[in-house]
Amino acid sequence: MKIKLFVSDIDGTILQTPKKISARNIDAVKKMVDAGIVVTIATGRMYRAALPIAKELGVDVPIITYNGGLIKSVNGEIIHAQYLPEKVLVDVINFYERRGWHLQSYSDDNLIVPAYNDFVRLYESNQKVKASVVGWDGMKEKTFHVCKLLSISDNEEENSRRMAELKKNFAGKIEVTKSAPIFTEIMCPNVSKASAVKILAEKIGVKREEVMAIGDSYNDLPMLQAAGVSVAMGNATDDVKKFCDFVTGNCEDDGFAEAVEKFVFNES
Repeated sequence: MKIKLFVSDIDGTILQTPKKISARNIDAVKKMVDAGIVVTIATGRMYRAALPIAKELGVDVPIITYNGGLIKSVNGEIIHAQYLPEKVLVDVINFYERRGWHLQSYSDDNLIVPAYNDFVRLYESNQKVKASVVGWDGMKEKTFHVCKLLSISDNEEENSRRMAELKKNFAGKIEVTKSAPIFTEIMCPNVSKASAVKILAEKIGVKREEVMAIGDSYNDLPMLQAAGVSVAMGNATDDVKKFCDFVTGNCEDDGFAEAVEKFVFNES
């Protein structure tokens, strides 16, 4: 079956250290576009942080951001959006405030934080965005168009413990996933990269078996399982690799381009 939609994660998949896309990866995207394949990205990043990546890749299609909460074209047209209800949003913020845990929000594609700390400093540097410091009360007031909340912990063990407590307290009210060992992502129920890929595929008339997806982390897993063909990066977690059809090279070794050459164009 010919691949008609190719969906890629960003961090740890197509974007290398130090936050650059190799010429080989860009050429692989161009080759797919020239062959008539729709190429897009699916990321936990905010739209404004994902947009420069899409432009660098040369894709002019809807991109999936906020871990599936927002599908928006490079030109700014909103294809699909699912925002957290105000009451749920405020309840989760209160939950984090009482425990003194770090939490950040994204209101109308703006990064909102209660206080400035090392987590925020690192996030700003990695995503190339600036945060607005508004206090906990300010976060509860800025509830307009929030697709996602993000929590950052000191280590993976602590993050897993907090995720378990969050899921227990908000069962059925939110979707919780992990985009990195210390990152917890919070969206509306049933929102994921997978749900967004299904919406986008239906919109452009592509069947499941005509979709190929590639990624490396836990929040990519639903998307990889929903695609007709799934590829795990060589640097992916073992949990991701065991559910994928193929495993490619590491991100730093142009594993993305390798996957395109082998599994899209069947090159040796």
